[in-house]
Amino acid sequence: GSGCIIISILKDRPNFKGTAIDICRNALNVAKYNAKIHQLENRIKFYKSCIDNFFKGNYDLIISNPPYINKFYLKYLERDVNVYEPGLALEGGIDGFTVLEKVVKQSSKLLKIGGKLVLEIGFDQKLKIKELLKKEKYFVKKIIKDYGNKDRCVICTKI
Repeated sequence: GSGCIIISILKDRPNFKGTAIDICRNALNVAKYNAKIHQLENRIKFYKSCIDNFFKGNYDLIISNPPYINKFYLKYLERDVNVYEPGLALEGGIDGFTVLEKVVKQSSKLLKIGGKLVLEIGFDQKLKIKELLKKEKYFVKKIIKDYGNKDRCVICTKI
C-alpha cells in the first residue's frame, strides 16, 4: 500500500521501470506520494485495479504481498496488525488463498518465460502454493522463512 517494495527496488536499480497496482485508491495515493519523495514518479506507472482485471504488460519480475489471511483468523491477529492494517490488505477469503490464487494465475499470463514471481504467503500455505505454482508452470526456486522460522516468501520462475 505504501509503494515501499517497488520504490526500494527502483532506488537500487536505476535502469529499471515499474508498474504498481492496488485496488485501494488511498494506498495508491500514498505510493505516488512516496515515489515523488524519492524522485521515482517518472519510472513507476500506477493503476487502480485488482490483479485478475489487470492485463497490461509483459514483465520480467512480479512481486506481490497479497492478502492471505483466512477471514476467520482476522480477529485473532495481534492488536497492532488489526488496528493499523486495513482489512482489505489482510483478508484472503475463507481459506486465505483466494487472492493468492488470482495473483499466481494472472502473473502466469503477465510474466515472460524465465520471469520471476516473488510472493509473500501465510506460514501454513507452503504446500498448497507449491502445488498451484507447479500447475501454473512455475519452478519454485526458494522458500524463505521469516524471523520466527515460518515459511513466508516464495521465489519462483515461470517455465
